[in-house]
Amino acid sequence: MTRIAVTGALGRMGTLIIQEAARAKDVQLVAGFDVTGAGKPLLGGIPVTDARLLGDTLKEIKPDVLIDFTIAKAAVENVCLAAALGIDLVVGTTGFSADQQTRMRSAIEGHVAAVISPNFSMGINVFWKLVVQEAASLKDYDIEIIEAHHNQKKDAPSGTALATVEVIKKALGEKDVVFGREGLAPRGKEIGVHAVRGGDIVGDHIVLLAGTGERLEIKHQAHSRTAFASGAVRAAQWVKGRSPGIYSMADVLESK
Repeated sequence: MTRIAVTGALGRMGTLIIQEAARAKDVQLVAGFDVTGAGKPLLGGIPVTDARLLGDTLKEIKPDVLIDFTIAKAAVENVCLAAALGIDLVVGTTGFSADQQTRMRSAIEGHVAAVISPNFSMGINVFWKLVVQEAASLKDYDIEIIEAHHNQKKDAPSGTALATVEVIKKALGEKDVVFGREGLAPRGKEIGVHAVRGGDIVGDHIVLLAGTGERLEIKHQAHSRTAFASGAVRAAQWVKGRSPGIYSMADVLESK
């Protein structure tokens, strides 16, 4: 049995994660935290705990894994606190600064196991594999990344788009990156990254490889956040008791 606690329990992702956990075998929700709605019953009857009481509650309940889908500022504190208590982690929050990433890495490494990913869907991890394969095969083609999300998303470009840049760099070597274009902007050998925000788009990502006389597009569309939630629950089951360190969703999916 994997005993999980969820931060942002009343948010869009937190709600879906709790629903997925209720459907999963050998997963038990033992706590849910949020900045609002303290006392409100979650699925299964567990009341929401005020996020300000995170530390004391984790000490008392001692979950196996804390799942965090909040905002960067809060997530850093949540991760550091849980790691200090020896609680393994699943982190889907994005928009971290370099300093915040360093703080989390220092808190995690040597202490707990953590799966950190900008995207927990199984499809996007296959998408990244296809991107690496095609970018390596079409090295001289121009590469553009276009992502689209709902109008409430705070960070741009998305964490998934930035991760896509990194997998392309691993395939082709270091390249310049241009975020959007305006005015006189002649194209070089850079990777172009473009963010669209509108409506209730869950998450679209396209990698366009354009050559002379042809182009190839690799596209992933998330129709529902359930894809992310089920992946996060799967990651929580996988990470429990692993050797300390930071893992990716690819590690979860590729593990026997």
